[in-house]
Amino acid sequence: MKHTPFTEKHVALGAKMHEFAGYNMPIEYSGIIDEHLTVCQAVGVFDVSHMGEFWVKGPKALDFLQKVTSNNVAALTPGKIQYTCFPNEQGGIVDDLLVYQYEPQKYLLVVNAANIEKDWKWCVDHNTGGAVLENASHHMAQLAVQGPQALATLQKLTRMDLSAIPYYTFVVGEMAGVKEVIVSNTGYTGAGGFELYFYPEHADAIWNAVFEAGQEFGIKPVGLGARDTLRLEMGFCLYGNDIDDTTSPIEAGLGWITKFVEGKNFINRAMLEKQKQEGVSRKLIGFEMIDRGIPRQGYELYAAAGDKIGVVTSGTMSPLSKLGIGMGYVQTELALPGTELYVDVRGRKLKAKVVKFPFRK
Repeated sequence: MKHTPFTEKHVALGAKMHEFAGYNMPIEYSGIIDEHLTVCQAVGVFDVSHMGEFWVKGPKALDFLQKVTSNNVAALTPGKIQYTCFPNEQGGIVDDLLVYQYEPQKYLLVVNAANIEKDWKWCVDHNTGGAVLENASHHMAQLAVQGPQALATLQKLTRMDLSAIPYYTFVVGEMAGVKEVIVSNTGYTGAGGFELYFYPEHADAIWNAVFEAGQEFGIKPVGLGARDTLRLEMGFCLYGNDIDDTTSPIEAGLGWITKFVEGKNFINRAMLEKQKQEGVSRKLIGFEMIDRGIPRQGYELYAAAGDKIGVVTSGTMSPLSKLGIGMGYVQTELALPGTELYVDVRGRKLKAKVVKFPFRK
């Protein structure tokens, strides 16, 4: 298994470790519920150094990104970030990702850890115009410092005004004595906070400084288990569960990152534009359990009439509401909020209802 610059720290802290995307990653430390609540109420730190980072540079960078991503990269200015996806030729999604505009002809793509090699090949294969591509995944470490006390924690470590970094923007500056740290505000938890990108050789210095600064706020390390429950409470998609090579962004409720602007002839635009205009036969929904039970990925979904209508793509017990929540694809006519459906939980059909995202109000 591959390691991040923080793997030894996770082991020393007694984290429950498990393989994820080829990396030895912490799943939990003090327990998923405790870590989840820490992020919602105070501040937690995630090691997300396993994520992939690609630089796209040069005079052809924008043309390349307009071709391979669904969102309108031309709308970005330096310091702005965009959520987007790589559409494939069949109407599915190669991956979802973030695009950072670093400079007018320099962009940083942040991709999912499990898809680094697949995404890199996709970019290289479709780089017919001569953009300069660099896979920097092994030269970057990343910590996500999340929660309502994240700003107060990190502000101690920098002269940059972190309150002046709006959602989906970033700055580059000194943090904990380390220069050229990218500080961004995107968040995958819905609890506020920042992501720090830096060279791996600074990992110890930044980790130690962040935990010392956050001590008064009850800072804790957080594993991938709580990262999953936090993103699910917000209704954020997870690649490989809720979106994949067979799900279109229109079906997944990601029409807002699929921009059919003039001159942007991205991969499979025609098919996705047709879906947007004519509608789709299935949609990704969120549902909340009415009967007591926990939906899990792969559990079957049934209509009130008894017909099988889909499967759960993500599911858990919400640590905040103490209700079972989940996501899955159903026929469009069954996707209206309030629609009752049933989840087959170990042979028992338990009642649930379709609700609007996010689950966490």
